Amino acid sequence: MTTEAMLLHYIYLVAIVAEAMSGAIMGMRRGMDLFGLCLVGTVTALGGGSIRDMLLGHYPLGWVAHPLYLAFTITAALVTAMLARHVHRLRILFLLVDGLGLVAFSILGCDIALGVGVHPAVAVVFGMITGIFGGVLRDILCNEIPLVLRREMYASVSLVTGAIYVGLHKLGTDPGEALLMALGTGCVFRALAIRFKWELPGFSGTGIRGFE
Repeated sequence: MTTEAMLLHYIYLVAIVAEAMSGAIMGMRRGMDLFGLCLVGTVTALGGGSIRDMLLGHYPLGWVAHPLYLAFTITAALVTAMLARHVHRLRILFLLVDGLGLVAFSILGCDIALGVGVHPAVAVVFGMITGIFGGVLRDILCNEIPLVLRREMYASVSLVTGAIYVGLHKLGTDPGEALLMALGTGCVFRALAIRFKWELPGFSGTGIRGFE
């Protein structure tokens, strides 16, 4: 296994654990039982990658080929449920672990899409699909407006991260360096967006005929 492949594998494990944690935290905020926490955590961690693979015709799905990933996500959800009782600022923890998963999955999605030969621009889109759709499914299951549809910098972070990774890849940058640079930039971008409450412009129907 090459150094890049090892890095991607470890980052994938970190990503599914982080997203399973974010799903479990959201489930706790909605008062779910342990089964609900495990279900939402698993869907959050594996949903985006599954949608990407189905669109690309990339079979078998990752968690089907490697059932151990299910064990990782379920364990992460259960551990989060036990530890989160002692964490008073669940929203900040949720946003941080979700941001880590978003960035890591965006890179992984781009790498898999490039591996099947799609156009670089399309690879960035598949990176975004991988990054955001687990969170979309989580929010739907928890009866929340999906985070990506609010004004927070979320999909934008995914697109920027993917564009950096794909751009560096096409420029011939060392794969390991490209991966770490994209990961670091994406995490800093998301953290700054949370800290300073950066938002995209919002729109309302006020003043538009038929919306009054």
